[in-house]
Amino acid sequence: METIGRDLLEMQRVPLAEAHVEAIRNIGSRAQYPAGVIIVRPGDPADRFVYVTEGEIEVVDVFTGERLVPSTLGPTQFMGEISFLSGGNWSTAFRAAQDTWVIEVPRAEMLALMARVPEMSDIIITVLAARHRRHLETGNSSLVLIGEEADRTISRIAEFAGRNRLPCASHPLGSEKARAVAVSCAADPDRPTVVFGTDMVVVDPTPQKIAKLMGLARDLIDDEMVDVLIVGAGPAGVAAGVYAGAEGLRALVVEDIAIGGQAGTSSRIENYMGFPTGISGADLVWRGEVQAMKFGTRFAMPLRVDALDQLGDRSFCATFSTGTRVRAKAVVIATGVQYRRMPIDRLDELEGAGIYYAATENEARFCRGTEVIVIGGGNSAGQAAMYLSRTAARVRLVVRGNSLAASMSSYLSSRLEADPAITIDFGAQVTAIHGKDRLEAVTIGRDGSEETVETCAMFVMVGAVPNTSWLADLVQLDEKGFVLTGADAGAASPHATSCAGIFAVGDVRSGSVKRVASAVGEGSVVISHVWAHVNAIS
Repeated sequence: METIGRDLLEMQRVPLAEAHVEAIRNIGSRAQYPAGVIIVRPGDPADRFVYVTEGEIEVVDVFTGERLVPSTLGPTQFMGEISFLSGGNWSTAFRAAQDTWVIEVPRAEMLALMARVPEMSDIIITVLAARHRRHLETGNSSLVLIGEEADRTISRIAEFAGRNRLPCASHPLGSEKARAVAVSCAADPDRPTVVFGTDMVVVDPTPQKIAKLMGLARDLIDDEMVDVLIVGAGPAGVAAGVYAGAEGLRALVVEDIAIGGQAGTSSRIENYMGFPTGISGADLVWRGEVQAMKFGTRFAMPLRVDALDQLGDRSFCATFSTGTRVRAKAVVIATGVQYRRMPIDRLDELEGAGIYYAATENEARFCRGTEVIVIGGGNSAGQAAMYLSRTAARVRLVVRGNSLAASMSSYLSSRLEADPAITIDFGAQVTAIHGKDRLEAVTIGRDGSEETVETCAMFVMVGAVPNTSWLADLVQLDEKGFVLTGADAGAASPHATSCAGIFAVGDVRSGSVKRVASAVGEGSVVISHVWAHVNAIS
């Protein structure tokens, strides 16, 4: 399956050209770090580009002080993580292994140089992406979770980190590694804990706190004006962010859950053009996020828009859940849809403790060698079942209807039917769930009979509802709550709404084709209309 950023151990390093280095020298300043000095620590802002001219820099395990990876950074190489593009924070520590001289360039100046010299930009971004992937695959990070299997709060942090591609390490409660980390920061080794760096135990951990530590949560300037506010960071919103940045618009993308949206929960997309071996939804959208950041588009999350108002000068004011407000000349609604909750008693009590709405690597870990239940008859349910069948002993797909033909792509339904590890229960539905603190069993009803099945995981993918409650009466909606656009809204362009300056793209738009490729296309195309509107009112 296609991925971005192969492990650096598999890559042939491409050094920057002499002209690139000279350009860096012209805008940077020389600095020296004696042997043993920590250059950056986890949580420090990624506010500069560091190019090594002499000496050696090593990545350090913050808990042991030992070198984390065998390779080091020497002359012609550079420090950096993917967070540099977004203005986030460092997630690892770097130390001078010997007396070292570097050229340091402030982030803003370096990004401007990269925009002017795309050949240099491509080399830098490829290396940063590769390093990020290595951190994800190895779990080398200063963010450590202890006891996620025993605590729902910790498991939700793991889900948040996984869906947002944040490198983190997870150790079972009572394990040797968990005890070593706990001792290093004077934490109780027998209690579920979130640790960041060597001296910070995160009290009452929440996704918001983790996002702040990792640099995802931006401190937005109250009443800041942007050209376009893009609400939602699924395929449509990220595509809009790419094209907005490429067109020179000041763009801000906000997301309240995870970059990638619903598509980010898809383990394998096989019908997206250009990826014949398939690609995960998270990886596809992450490519777009990196691309958008390269063009200067900003991302902020987790951040929810509570209200949107139109001002007298035809601009808009978005009020976020934090109380901060941002003004925008145009707004792109790309909030997509969310899976419906089923009317089953105690469902909300066990969410994250056996009840899931996404089938990613994070959830699949708990399904190894067990029987799992997937509810739904659409592509998302089918992809989840296929993915989970790799680790689970058995996957039971529960479908209310009598066929998959009307709701699932043919290639996918054929694979499901041919997979010996997958059983499809047509004309069935889950009527009850069982378990005290975690899911232990579900009851499946069919033709007046019931069967109780022991399981530790149930994945609910039973249709979706639009995320439009925050729009109030500002734009016209259809009877199901989807945003009307184009002729249906009395607008000239196909993605314009009934309110001039507000556009809608992707699954949230009434009549849209519920496919990733369609969402990407709409997010790309809409920016030409946004650009025209912004210039008309400026």
